[in-house]
Amino acid sequence: MGLDQLTPEQQADIMKVRKRVIEAIGRNMDLYGISLSTGHLYGLLFFADKPMTLDEMGLEMKMSKTSMSTGVRTLLDLKMVNKVWEKGSRKDLYEVEYDWHQTFTDYFAIKWRKAVESNILILRRSIEEINKWLASEPEGAIAAILEEDRKKMIDAVKYYEWLDRLIDAMESGEIYQLVPKE
Repeated sequence: MGLDQLTPEQQADIMKVRKRVIEAIGRNMDLYGISLSTGHLYGLLFFADKPMTLDEMGLEMKMSKTSMSTGVRTLLDLKMVNKVWEKGSRKDLYEVEYDWHQTFTDYFAIKWRKAVESNILILRRSIEEINKWLASEPEGAIAAILEEDRKKMIDAVKYYEWLDRLIDAMESGEIYQLVPKE
């Protein structure tokens, strides 16, 4: 049901409530590393009663097509919006992903997995380097420092391996057995 079926007063009341929600969504999107304007774009798509083109979004938000394109690309990369096909339309259409659990999982899995893999790789290389250094039997304070650094790095690897298992549990849906979606 579209807003055009409501009286102007009802439309204004609905828009007031929607704008409040859109503003809150926009402000809180920095959690996802998303700008305020892209957060507002997400909010616009959230309340849209049908998929929208870049032109429609630009008119609604009074932003350039370039800005809309950049914002939509960010949201697509984070799997927060989907490109949809509509018979007879030559333009790309976009709609919000309404499964916020999936959006959360996709976003954090993408971001965390990248960080986990990078950090584990660097930590393991550094541990190997320290092990070689320790194999040469250094003496004095340097040996103690190397052992302490090695221990810290091994603990860090254990943390990142745990985080990797958490990501696996999120992606497989196992996490929802521990913390139901309800």
